[in-house]
Order: sequence, then structure tokens, then C-alpha cells
Amino acid sequence: MKLFVPFFIFAALVCAAATPEEEIRGAEKAWITAVKARDIVVLDKIFTAELIYGHATGAIETKQKYLDRLKAGKQRYDSMEVESMQVVVYGNAAVVHCITRFQGVNDAGPFNDHLMLLHSWVKQKGAWRLAAHQTSKIQ
Repeated sequence: MKLFVPFFIFAALVCAAATPEEEIRGAEKAWITAVKARDIVVLDKIFTAELIYGHATGAIETKQKYLDRLKAGKQRYDSMEVESMQVVVYGNAAVVHCITRFQGVNDAGPFNDHLMLLHSWVKQKGAWRLAAHQTSKIQ
């Protein structure tokens, strides 16, 4: 007899066993996958309504403005590589610091940036949501 477990039940069981740090690392991977795919539906769920999205250029965007730029193709990521990641969890909040390499195209043209990235995550209604994003160029 073959035991059939629906994927969503399996995923819930796996997530229930994860530590908060593992959950955040998983949320970061989901963010990268969704941003590269310009998956607006998934990103809408990942981002808080009050998202502050700061770019290395100094531009600051709201959730809606950033999603609109992705949807219109004005911001595209072809490659996002995480070189290092540090996660610190504070109850229902977490801070992530990464050294990354982002390649893609934006309003100014192609980019290939070596960046420090800082993310602030908050747990809302049982799920981790990205509340703030900030990158700074590494020379």
C-alpha cells in the first residue's frame, strides 16, 4: 500500500520542524527565486504592506513602486549569488546581512554589482515577511 501525503501537508510538517534561522534562510531563497522570476504574486506575499526597498543607487521605493518596476521590466535580475549570509533572529523579527553579486538590467542599463545587503524580516500571521531591503555597493 502506497502512502500518499499531499505536498502542502508535507511542506507544513517540514517547516514546523525548522528553526527560525532555517525559516529565514528559506525565506531569503524564496525571495531570490521570486525576484529573478519577477513573480509578482509571490513577492506580494513575501513583502509587508509597508515595505521600504532601498537600492544601492540611493533610490527608495514602496512595495507597489518596486513591484510595478519589476512587472514592467524596468528592474530585472539575471543572477543573484549569495557569497555569505549572517542571520540573527529576535523573536518575531530577524536581521539578515549578506555579501552578494547581482547582475541584471535596470533603468540605467546593465549592472554587475558586488553588494552588501541588509534585510529586516518580521513574522506576521505565522509567516516571515520582508519589511526592509537595503543594498550598498562594495568597491
